[in-house]
Amino acid sequence: MILVTGGAGFIGANFALDWLARSDEPVVNLDKLTYAGNLQTLGPLQGDRRHIFVRGDIGDRALVTQLLARHRPRAIVHFAAESHVDRSIHGPDAFIQTNIMGTFNLLECARDHWMSLTDEDKAKFRFLHVSTDEIYGTLEPEDPPFTETNPYAPNSPYAASKAGSDHLVRAWHHTYGLPVITTNCSNNYGPYQFPEKLIPLVIHNALAGTHLPIYGDGKQVRDWLYVGDHCAAIRRVLQSGKPGESYNVGGWNEKPNISVVKTICATLDKLRPRNDGHSYTDQIRFVADRPGHDRRYAINAGKIERELAWRPEESFETGIEKTINWYLNHGDWVENVTSGAYRDWVTRQYGTAE
Repeated sequence: MILVTGGAGFIGANFALDWLARSDEPVVNLDKLTYAGNLQTLGPLQGDRRHIFVRGDIGDRALVTQLLARHRPRAIVHFAAESHVDRSIHGPDAFIQTNIMGTFNLLECARDHWMSLTDEDKAKFRFLHVSTDEIYGTLEPEDPPFTETNPYAPNSPYAASKAGSDHLVRAWHHTYGLPVITTNCSNNYGPYQFPEKLIPLVIHNALAGTHLPIYGDGKQVRDWLYVGDHCAAIRRVLQSGKPGESYNVGGWNEKPNISVVKTICATLDKLRPRNDGHSYTDQIRFVADRPGHDRRYAINAGKIERELAWRPEESFETGIEKTINWYLNHGDWVENVTSGAYRDWVTRQYGTAE
């Protein structure tokens, strides 16, 4: 049994689906179901006895303690986080509460659980903390990609909150011996991503015939990682990663934002042409840049390749075509999460989320 936090969000839900497609080991899935959590993503697991979904907050110590005592997981895979930079600029409170205080609470519950285990089970237990490359700050065009030894230099409230959670995880290992591992990933994309992030937003807006907004000059560079590759990396780290270590997980795919958007437009021109015969690039609009926008992130994923024999399988070109095809074939999912119908259903089903 493993406990997954944030398992109804984009990466967490992909991980849960992927895990149970490859293993019969059950998953307890704890998610608060904020706006970005979507039970429809977990629809294929409905009725699957290997998947136990619990709506709840990682900050609820009584609930987390109860789940750990009841299910006795051998590992915790911690995805739960507020993760959108723009939202953190407009409202940082939730990021501090969830990413820092929530992780602190989870670490304390995990430590109590770990201390209750037999020596054999203690040795096998893992707390895998899923973090981001944004904790390293920004790179100049000529700088080498981030390695695990780069100093932390977060530049947004989101990045700062994730840096804080990383430091807590490290401290709980060095102070208490809790067997933790941290992964720092680059920008993920793929199926089931909430359409506030660049790639699903551009796909959604393009098909809706609205503007494709690009911050500033569009030359901000990101390393793009297909979510299926990220899930494979997490499985590998959980299996063979060394406690106390951190592993950078990247796609070896540095792309400027404007290039990403134009690639999406070109792919849609081929797969779903506009009725008027024009290219989707006609819908591109440059908008005022956001405050403190980092210019470049790039991940050196050499350590995880050398030590754990993991490397991404998808290029950006193959991954983006898979992603676009998924969105073209799942318009109902996108419509549901953007229309408010899903949030209405959650309210009816569970009551209003805090």
